Amino acid sequence: MSDHSPDASTPDEHRPQAVQPDESAPIVAEDDDTPAELDDPFAGSEDAKPVALAGDDDDQPLGEKQWYILKVQSNREDSIREALLRRISLQGMDRWFGEVVVPKEQVTEFKSGKKRVVSRKLYPGYILVNMILNDETWYLVRETGGIGDFTGSAGRPSPMLPQDVAKLLNKAEEKADEAPRLKINFKKGDRVKINEGTFENFEGEVEAIDEANGRVTVMLSIFGRSTPVDIEYWQIESV
Repeated sequence: MSDHSPDASTPDEHRPQAVQPDESAPIVAEDDDTPAELDDPFAGSEDAKPVALAGDDDDQPLGEKQWYILKVQSNREDSIREALLRRISLQGMDRWFGEVVVPKEQVTEFKSGKKRVVSRKLYPGYILVNMILNDETWYLVRETGGIGDFTGSAGRPSPMLPQDVAKLLNKAEEKADEAPRLKINFKKGDRVKINEGTFENFEGEVEAIDEANGRVTVMLSIFGRSTPVDIEYWQIESV
């Protein structure tokens, strides 16, 4: 019987070669109780890519900011505005946001005979924000305490029209430059009573209103004749 065991005299080409692992072949793990790591859901598909938010990449253009209207809790407009600005700063999202505005106008009032200038909200329960809308900015705004939602149709935020924005901002600037207008809650034909002055306790009808000077012309019956009398508007009340 011949010895077929390979020895040093056996040519190399006839020796059994070790099988090298194919690095390209997938590795099949044995089934056990250890959960495998989740695969990248976008791997292996050039077309399936995550949607990039506007401004995610520093090299991407941010786009143009637009004005949106936010519904907020009434009587908390200013504090909600400050809370939103703080969150924007803490999250480092300043570049996606512009101004946050509570639309106001200045009004001169008389109370207990004293004149004072106060700021009055033009649209109680609403604030305006200039921003780039994407998933992250939308979430930041919606999760700020006191903010309800964006205004819009079909559940989608709708930006304000440029002409409406210009009109509103110009109105605010004009009010700041002009003398504050008076808040007079009377109109022609109203029945009023005079509380102070020479004609105290007289009653009559409002004939004219001078908002610039804060005076109201009231028609009084004096000695049986209808007579116009100019009264400071804070000296009269409705009856």
